[in-house]
Amino acid sequence: MLDVLTQTQPADDLTGVAGWAVSLMETVGAPGAAIAIAAENLFPPIPSEVILPLAGFTAAQGGFTLAEAIIWTTIGSVVGALALYLLGRWLGHERLARIASRVPLVRASDIDRTTAWFARHGWKTVLFGRFLPIFRSLISIPAGIERMPLPLFLGLTLVGSAIWNTIFIMIGFSLGRNYHVIEPYMDALQWVVVAAVLIVIAWWVTARVLRNRREGKDLLHGE
Repeated sequence: MLDVLTQTQPADDLTGVAGWAVSLMETVGAPGAAIAIAAENLFPPIPSEVILPLAGFTAAQGGFTLAEAIIWTTIGSVVGALALYLLGRWLGHERLARIASRVPLVRASDIDRTTAWFARHGWKTVLFGRFLPIFRSLISIPAGIERMPLPLFLGLTLVGSAIWNTIFIMIGFSLGRNYHVIEPYMDALQWVVVAAVLIVIAWWVTARVLRNRREGKDLLHGE
């Protein structure tokens, strides 16, 4: 199905998330891109900025059409967001805060701040939040906690996801159609993307650990 792609850049040459995403798309086609993006919504450290261009690249190589790439990834985004929305609606603020307090690098105050931010800005957080890494997944939870009307939530998520996905898929599609130009740089580009993702994750973890320590000291002094 992806003969051209596997001849030029086999999935075995890709590592981590990129290799897993390409392998999934090779196995089940465009629905594989939906599965990968749904997983990205449920597990924010999986970067859609890597998966979406790969879906566009695969479409350019003939694995599936450009329209299929956009439609299926948008379906995956909505499904993943809906799962988090339902989780927030089912657990509610108090239970979710208790669970968050037991998760490494997460504090109950995170739930408080996100919910308060949602309460202030309402529907705009769901629409425009889809353009912010990590936050686009987490915002579905307070939407569920606050019981935002489901049709409105799904509509805003659909529009925001379609725009975000289309941008990155088109980048990958354009690169795929000009593969002969970028082929000499593919290995380097792959490692640049992986390094960028790792740097962002390391920065987030470090900032979170430092903030947790600082808040812990403040609480101790307050007592």
